[in-house]
Amino acid sequence: MSNLLSIEPVRILTYLVGICAFVGANAAYLVLAERKIAGRIQRRPGPNEAGYGGWMQPFADVLKLFAKQVMIPPGTDILLYCAAPLMVMAPPLMCLAVVPFGESLVARNLDIGLLFVFAFGSINVMALMLGGWASRNKYSIISAARVVSQNVAYEIPMLLVVITLLMVAGTLDLNELIRQQAGGFWNWNLLRVWVNPLMPVTFIIFFICMLAETNRAPFDMAESESELVAGAFTEYGGMGFGVFFMAEYSNIVLGCCLGTVLFLGGWQSPLPLAALSGPLWGPVWFLLKMYALIFTVMLVRWTFPRTQFYGLLNLSWKILIPLSLFSLLLTGAMMKLPLVLQRLF
Repeated sequence: MSNLLSIEPVRILTYLVGICAFVGANAAYLVLAERKIAGRIQRRPGPNEAGYGGWMQPFADVLKLFAKQVMIPPGTDILLYCAAPLMVMAPPLMCLAVVPFGESLVARNLDIGLLFVFAFGSINVMALMLGGWASRNKYSIISAARVVSQNVAYEIPMLLVVITLLMVAGTLDLNELIRQQAGGFWNWNLLRVWVNPLMPVTFIIFFICMLAETNRAPFDMAESESELVAGAFTEYGGMGFGVFFMAEYSNIVLGCCLGTVLFLGGWQSPLPLAALSGPLWGPVWFLLKMYALIFTVMLVRWTFPRTQFYGLLNLSWKILIPLSLFSLLLTGAMMKLPLVLQRLF
């Protein structure tokens, strides 16, 4: 099997099928998990009829969406209307190809993997904007405008946070970023307070920006059912709507993967024990950390109320951007401090 995977076209095809299966399974069962969590928080059972405990509910939902006829409303821009669901689904699939789930479990290990993720991840905003604009629906167009303003506002503090980490790490290689966090959980970027005392705050800024980038509550102003029906995909039905829904959860998985790599040590063990390390344990630790972040994302959605649109923008421009800028300057100052002291004394 290993000889077969050494053939490059076979290796790429195998990883491509694996990534698609991973995204599809997560999109299906994270929806079920979220509905169960929402039911528990709201003191109701949630889905429990289709299969034991409701585990067949995702299959029922997929069959329902496939059975629906795809309708294109009159007056729409047909090309953009049909292209938007494809554009919104492609970026997370491409970005997951460079995410290292283990030391050697990565489809393509790029030296500029982090830049690759942010470059292709930004296409998601364009896809939602085009989907809303092409629908020629007033609610969808309002949603498209909100999507752009929201993502511009929260892209800035997220990139400042990433630049702060790159100043410390000195590399864009995701695997190398993880290797530098070896030796136990106290070496994770989340807890490297000797590099920057605001590292935990930096992680919170990244997490908030990730919620806003994926349009999750309390930052789901692009959808906000009580105001804009279904946001940018109001006019989409059947699998067109289903693809947008899958893309939302795929972006959540990608965001939590990125948070795991940047702050939580990736596939590194939380304890420097040989029995808890190695090629088999690496993917286990990565998935445990990733799903812990996903559970937190779901918990936030069903705990905090939706904010107002101006409150959402004020949070970024007046609080998160100044904090992330201060963290960046503090990191630079602490990196230069030993050199200054060495010259003085």
